Amino acid sequence: MSTNLALFERAQRVIPGGVNSPVRAFRAVGGTPRFIRRAEGAYLFDAEGRRYIDYIGSWGPMILGHGHPAVLEAVREAAGEGLSFGAPTEREIELAEEILKLVPSMQQLRLVSSGTEAAMSAIRLARGATGRAMLIKFEGCYHGHADALLVKAGSGLATFGNPTSAGVPAEVVQHTLVLEYNNLQQLEEAFALHGKAIACAMIEPIAGNMNFVRAGLPFMKRLRELCSQYGALLVFDEVMTGFRVGLRSAQGLYADQLPGFQPDLSVFGKVIGGGMPLAAFGGPREVMQQLAPVGAVYQAGTLSGNPVATACGLATLREIQKPGFFDALSASTRSLVDGLSQAARAAGVPFAGDCEGGMFGFFFADALPQHYSQVMATDKERFNRFFHGMLERGVYLAPALYEAGFVSAAHSRADLDVTVAAAAEALRA
Repeated sequence: MSTNLALFERAQRVIPGGVNSPVRAFRAVGGTPRFIRRAEGAYLFDAEGRRYIDYIGSWGPMILGHGHPAVLEAVREAAGEGLSFGAPTEREIELAEEILKLVPSMQQLRLVSSGTEAAMSAIRLARGATGRAMLIKFEGCYHGHADALLVKAGSGLATFGNPTSAGVPAEVVQHTLVLEYNNLQQLEEAFALHGKAIACAMIEPIAGNMNFVRAGLPFMKRLRELCSQYGALLVFDEVMTGFRVGLRSAQGLYADQLPGFQPDLSVFGKVIGGGMPLAAFGGPREVMQQLAPVGAVYQAGTLSGNPVATACGLATLREIQKPGFFDALSASTRSLVDGLSQAARAAGVPFAGDCEGGMFGFFFADALPQHYSQVMATDKERFNRFFHGMLERGVYLAPALYEAGFVSAAHSRADLDVTVAAAAEALRA
């Protein structure tokens, strides 16, 4: 049996950093990554045979837990019919219909293979539909690794972003304006300065890449108003929140509190693929009709609408629509966050947590952060110690302060109790 360390050393000889996505390398928290051999229900099993309660859930898709019988059966059946055709299938239509039924803001969508691809394509579509070049994004929101999105804030609102990755020329991000999340004043000033040139504003309504930070209602309301006023498209990145925080996704939560609220374009991933490579972007028919082959905005993908991925996603979406599913999932997630909060309070450790549906986050701070700078000011070293303390006790949290966590329908009351007990020990250690 190979050890995690031996596998990591071997991987680093043939894969940059030993991983195929950076956060998996444990650079933020230190130590040796766990190489996963298999998963079942709420659990991961590493190369050394050790079991962990899994709160990553493949970074969100595994809302039913690992190996749900209905999903496995759908995948087996689809795989038996063929792995890929490069031609349309009926199941693509079924999946699109299922998603559109639950998301009133969209009349049409296009399936793609990753959240990065969906976000990149939505921006291109917004630029094509408006005839404008400028993009607003918000610091701490992550929309994939497309060049125009790998950007940090410029020196002021009159300037544009600077690349955050080597290999991204400055001229590629010259039209990307980065604003502070939940900052109404910056939002007003940005539209006053650049409103007629803005193609779209893209936002994670609940940011899961600075742990778990909600866009406040006044901020979201004003963002919607300004986009409408200036003719820019509001793009919701629901790759993470889509069908994870509720059956109508995050936009449904905002519509409940802001009557008539809708984004112009939406980006989905994670849950709609059920763990397979699948994502989508969509919006009103008149905007979506500007995509090739009927319109002038080009977008294509060899594996888009893959028959096995669509089977996996369709089975997942059908399961989460069963009566009481989200009530039970939300109760489990709230119970976990409340338990962690009580454990921290008993240990005398500052702690602030929040959750929605099956998504949660926590900070070692006295209050929930509202934007990226406040997230950066929380106690990172305490988080790193806590992460390893939990890992040693068989609980697998995201290996970085800046990532949200996920609860699945497979997490039992006993799993949650074990997690809280482990947290109490780790916080006292």
